Amino acid sequence: MQRYLGPYANVLYALLRIVAGLLFAQHGVQKVLGALGGRAVPLVSLTGLAGLIELIGGMLIALGLFTPFAAFVASGEMAVAYFRSHFPQGFWPIQNRGELAALYCFVFLYLASVGSGLWSLDRLFFGGGRPGRVR
Repeated sequence: MQRYLGPYANVLYALLRIVAGLLFAQHGVQKVLGALGGRAVPLVSLTGLAGLIELIGGMLIALGLFTPFAAFVASGEMAVAYFRSHFPQGFWPIQNRGELAALYCFVFLYLASVGSGLWSLDRLFFGGGRPGRVR
């Protein structure tokens, strides 16, 4: 597969960043705005803070603006969410319904380590985004 998909690694990485950021931001829209089937929560609460991190962080990640910082904060939020909300319900993520939190945590940790990549505002404004192939 490396032979076929390898040449598209940078594009696929950019798509991962954009899609993960937009999906994450939707959770924030539910909490902060009460839209998309959600219920607005007080912003001055732990859930409100989580909603702000999800909405703002998700949009920053999707846009590729300050991606390493935003993704690191989002990864930390997901680790906290997993251990506060899911882990007490059982050890395995499939049993405690924490798969999404665990997956977001590690996807965002990866994004924080690699940077913004292609199609990012970091690259446009700052020449950042770690040019070259994702390895």
